[in-house]
Amino acid sequence: MNLWFRVLWLFLTAPFRARIEPPFGVSRLHFRVWPNDIDTNLHMNNGRYLTIADLGRTDLLLQTGLWRAVLKEGLLPMLSGSAIRYRRELKPFQSFTLESRIVCWRATTFVMEHRFITKGAGGEPMTAALALVRGGLYSRRERQFVPAERLVRLVGYEGDSPAFDPEIEAFLTVEDGLKRR
Repeated sequence: MNLWFRVLWLFLTAPFRARIEPPFGVSRLHFRVWPNDIDTNLHMNNGRYLTIADLGRTDLLLQTGLWRAVLKEGLLPMLSGSAIRYRRELKPFQSFTLESRIVCWRATTFVMEHRFITKGAGGEPMTAALALVRGGLYSRRERQFVPAERLVRLVGYEGDSPAFDPEIEAFLTVEDGLKRR
């Protein structure tokens, strides 16, 4: 149920948050770890991180204006893979910021990054977890994924994707290998 309240909050507050410059702007959402987010180790459940990351991607759609095309063309956001690295636990009632951004794209695939940022012992920002996800927008009408270049043009960007860093290439290689299994 907690997620539904967060989704409702996301949609209600969207008009009052700053627009994100597409496609490279960063979505920043502030959360707190609630009791229904924790597991038996009394920290945020590993699955909850990826669930909350869904909200970051939704915010990217809303704040870049791409949601209009999603609704108009009946597109479905879909992930095909993810990898996450946990660095520090998030404890009950601890606040954190989710930073979500598009890293790069090719063909019909976007690679997005989600950083879960909290405060370190001295108050400095610290990454508690870092996730990479691979996904795209699926057209029900065309029964295929929409080319990434078309989507970034819809939000007014005419340039190319940034170069793929070696860790992004490694992530995609693992994902491609799992696809063939």
